[in-house]
Amino acid sequence: MPSEDSPTARALRTLDVLRARPGVTAAELAQRLGVTERAARRYVAILREAEVPVESVRGPYGGYRLGRGAVLPAVSFTETEALALVMAVLDSGSGGGTADVVGTALAKVIRALPDSIGRQAAVLREYAAAAPNRRPTRPDPATTSDLVAAVAAHHRVEVDYRSGSGSQWTAEVDPWAVVVRHGRWYLLCHSHTAGAIRTYRVDRIGAVRPTPHTFVAPPGLDPVACLEENLGAGWEYATRVRFDAPLEEVLPWVSAPMGRLEPSGQGRCVLVGTTSNPMMYVQEWLAGMPFTFHVEQGPELRWAVGQLLARLEGSVVRGGPGTARHTE
Repeated sequence: MPSEDSPTARALRTLDVLRARPGVTAAELAQRLGVTERAARRYVAILREAEVPVESVRGPYGGYRLGRGAVLPAVSFTETEALALVMAVLDSGSGGGTADVVGTALAKVIRALPDSIGRQAAVLREYAAAAPNRRPTRPDPATTSDLVAAVAAHHRVEVDYRSGSGSQWTAEVDPWAVVVRHGRWYLLCHSHTAGAIRTYRVDRIGAVRPTPHTFVAPPGLDPVACLEENLGAGWEYATRVRFDAPLEEVLPWVSAPMGRLEPSGQGRCVLVGTTSNPMMYVQEWLAGMPFTFHVEQGPELRWAVGQLLARLEGSVVRGGPGTARHTE
């Protein structure tokens, strides 16, 4: 093995610099190697003598770069790195399909991965759906990797979870799928702790621990459809809101996490669900709907409505400039 200061070792370091920085100048190369420019050019000459095609371009934008004949080492990824790459592409809103350039490139990356990693990356892509979200979240790639591996191996896991209200608990779950939906990453699972289907946001899962148990996913499972059906179920606080408008008018304003919309007669409808964050439910969802509504169930939701009303009333300056005055 050549010593770190030998000409061969310096030439290999030169090759690393050329791979990382195409177009590097002799001065920049010398600085990175800690040698003179003359010595840097000598190491480039050593590479050329070894039949490494190093090209040089003159001019203000010139420098050294590897030619077309250079054979670079294969790119390899750890499981976490591969999933992090796929996650980054899907988070950007690109790569879900195959019609765009990014999607085509992502397909090539997935095909080049080892089978065990490539299958998991393909699962994420298959169940991804880009949708706008004002505050998209990025889960920990290592946590996502553990969950997707458990999905692929049909292994039950134990997860630590923190809800939007700050409550924390541990659940033993059968992880059916990891799905990207509405700008967020979800774990669709069957919770043995709750005895029901649950959807957990992956960015709120603190730890994933394997168990010795395996599971069989429901036959014909459609992860996206199942997720949509269960996004608004299983949280701490019950919600029941009646709207003085027909279901067909309200429905376009209701997203799956808000609950299930049902007709209630006389041209009205009712939204039934659960939430872990009543204040968010009121401020971000109900307050933006152009319909009169009545909170029929959920003291926490009623409290959140009262808090919002008090804040809005407090923002009105009575009798100030611009206040309309009525005279007889």
